[in-house]
Amino acid sequence: MDFAIPAHLEPKLKAIRAFVDEHVIPVEATMLAGDDFGPAEQAMIEVRQHAKAAGLWLPQMSAKHGGMGLSLLEHGLVSEALGRSPLGHYALNCQAPDAGNMEILAEFATDEQRERYLDPLLAGTIRSCFAMTEPDRAGSNPVWLSTTARADGDAFVIDGHKWFTTGADGAEFAVVMAVTDPDASPYQRASMLLVPTNTPGYELVRNVPIMGEAGSGWASHGEVRFEGCRVPAHAMLGARGAGFAIAQARLGPGRIHHCMRWIGICERSFELMCRRAATRELSPGKLLGEKQTIQNWIAESRAEIDAARLAVLHAAWRIDAVGQKAARVEVSAIKFHVAGVLRRVLERAIQTHGAMGITEDTVLSFFYRHERGAQIYDGPDEVHKTVVARKVLEGYGLDPKRRASKGASA
Repeated sequence: MDFAIPAHLEPKLKAIRAFVDEHVIPVEATMLAGDDFGPAEQAMIEVRQHAKAAGLWLPQMSAKHGGMGLSLLEHGLVSEALGRSPLGHYALNCQAPDAGNMEILAEFATDEQRERYLDPLLAGTIRSCFAMTEPDRAGSNPVWLSTTARADGDAFVIDGHKWFTTGADGAEFAVVMAVTDPDASPYQRASMLLVPTNTPGYELVRNVPIMGEAGSGWASHGEVRFEGCRVPAHAMLGARGAGFAIAQARLGPGRIHHCMRWIGICERSFELMCRRAATRELSPGKLLGEKQTIQNWIAESRAEIDAARLAVLHAAWRIDAVGQKAARVEVSAIKFHVAGVLRRVLERAIQTHGAMGITEDTVLSFFYRHERGAQIYDGPDEVHKTVVARKVLEGYGLDPKRRASKGASA
């Protein structure tokens, strides 16, 4: 196997790393100053203009849509470079949930929908949100939804309650997952609808605080209600009943993006940990990095980060080669494995910094608050472990799902 970075990508990666260091990381202090991310968003306008002018715009999109035209594996490498800063993906207009929304709009939208929603998203002049998760339904079961979209003449009327609708604060429109056919099979009950956020009946209730920080703008997670929210029938994205299939098309590549972003966070945290260990004096002439415990943390982190990166790149290569469905085990495996590596590396870096690690004097506490959810969102660790285990056991002649349906005891 050739582990070299593709020659044509190396100059772009070098440019992106330099861009993050020179233009993006300096804005972090503005972002860390408080819950209001408005000033950071304003400061990023000029940064994003620089990115666009430098040809570093939309790494997740094809050249046809004004993007960099990268493969999934190549975008994974870019995502790692951007993940070194919480602002990295936003700088290049490939932040969640907009990146995923752009991808499904490019694939499933009508010409009218592309003109109204996709084109401004690609230009970075508007933002969007994705409303699927519900507070009264287990997020690990995406086919179990209470939000409905009832057909009424040439319209749909949406009623329901969503939360963790990332970026709802200031979004121009929402991609909403709602049940349109309650009597259909579980995987064909729901559809996706495009809902402008100024539609009567749409309400942003609040930005949900994450470990005490509510955030704002693109860095928020909104609680949203739909009460008699009426949209025209042509607001449906894709075919009726195809909501689950579209969501799966969105989430598979999205997990590669997430995992490589987490690797970038790990690398930044690792750098901060090593710098602290090499410079922090415990007493005159005695450095923190001379302690065996700290050395063990550094060695373990280096090995875990490198192993995680190879696993993610292999999963991306598998998706590019054989498709998302055939690579399902690899995708589930990296989702829980890399999330665990991220948590361990962050905890070691924070501990190495002592009390400073839990302040806003470094980016570590921000990373920890916002990325502890890595083991929960896009499917909790436990669900992905079950997916992997069941598939492995099938190779040994055991179908746990079939046995469970027959009531077999463990």
